[in-house]
Amino acid sequence: MNGADTAWIIVATALVLFMTLPGLALFYGGLVRARNVLSVFMQCFAIACLMSVLWLAFGYTIAFGDGNAYWGGLGKAFLNGVGADSLSGTIPEILFFAFQMTFAIITPALIVGAYVERISFGFVMTFSGLWMLLCYAPVVHWIWGGGLLAGGEGALFADAVNDFAGGIVVHETAGLAALVIAVVLGGRRKKNVPPHNPGFVMLGAGMLWVGWFGFNGGSQLAADGGAAMALTVTHLSAATASLTWAAWERIKYGKASLVGMVTGTIAGLASITPASGSVGPIEALIIGGIAGIMCQEMCWVIKEWLNIDDTLDVFAVHGIGGMFGIIMLALFGHASWTAQLGGLVVVGVFTLVVTFVLVKLVALVFPIRVSEEDEITGLDLASHGERAYDHAS
Repeated sequence: MNGADTAWIIVATALVLFMTLPGLALFYGGLVRARNVLSVFMQCFAIACLMSVLWLAFGYTIAFGDGNAYWGGLGKAFLNGVGADSLSGTIPEILFFAFQMTFAIITPALIVGAYVERISFGFVMTFSGLWMLLCYAPVVHWIWGGGLLAGGEGALFADAVNDFAGGIVVHETAGLAALVIAVVLGGRRKKNVPPHNPGFVMLGAGMLWVGWFGFNGGSQLAADGGAAMALTVTHLSAATASLTWAAWERIKYGKASLVGMVTGTIAGLASITPASGSVGPIEALIIGGIAGIMCQEMCWVIKEWLNIDDTLDVFAVHGIGGMFGIIMLALFGHASWTAQLGGLVVVGVFTLVVTFVLVKLVALVFPIRVSEEDEITGLDLASHGERAYDHAS
């Protein structure tokens, strides 16, 4: 065990949890109407709790167990055989478990942005738990657990997919799942309502930005120059994407909005995530600069051209951003085109199929959508019996 590596990953684990609670909750909560803000907080918080328990029970062993190329088996269910003295590289395996648990928390939580203001809480919890175990955890095993896409003997491609911190594992899977749910669920009754609290959105984005240092820097699993470079390029991509989003917004509409600029921040962070272990500062500027404009245009494509109410732009920002970063790794010569594109396709098809099947199955037990009356009232009161403000609009 290396003490410095262990100390850094303990910090990184806290930072990644901080991304969901309270970062993502505030970011998403500020974007919805006042009558639905507590429902978003509740969804993010409850998902964090449920994923933690499920990751202990079955998620970790499916992702990192000693199974086969397709899944890790059940040998490490409930951390069987993992104690305080067990090592994973230079850090305690229990710490590696905890670090990866925070990834398993934020990935289904990202999907929340696609279905806010109109979905039943029972559906959210059941779907999120099953999706993490049956979609997310196997993909983790394929890429990070030595499985199907990790290269070498028995793998689909000779070269390993280069996905340092989750362009495919986190962002593509969450983005595509969000798209499927948005299509099946249908749009809100009242669209194009301004965010009720842009200040929350900015605070949440700031927390996500800081937390992302643990997300990407921690993925080095060591306290070394690689972690420092990952942290630095993460910051540079986020800063550049924020500026290009705001500049493009001003060119198009005459004004640059706060909500737009911080959404650009998230686009830059998602795009650099898979590349942060390989690229340098100049490449990070290029990735972030393009992401700020590309993801903004994709928001229009999804909502206006395709008429899909992916309410808080999960696919356009996270899905497109993460996949873009995967492709840029091949373009910059840091990875094989075959592995990168092949990984995107294999995981993409798997995610679409598993998500669609789960949505249909869970909807047989829990209604996917709340009643029209509850949607008008707002989910804060209708689903949770609480209200964030005296006069919620």
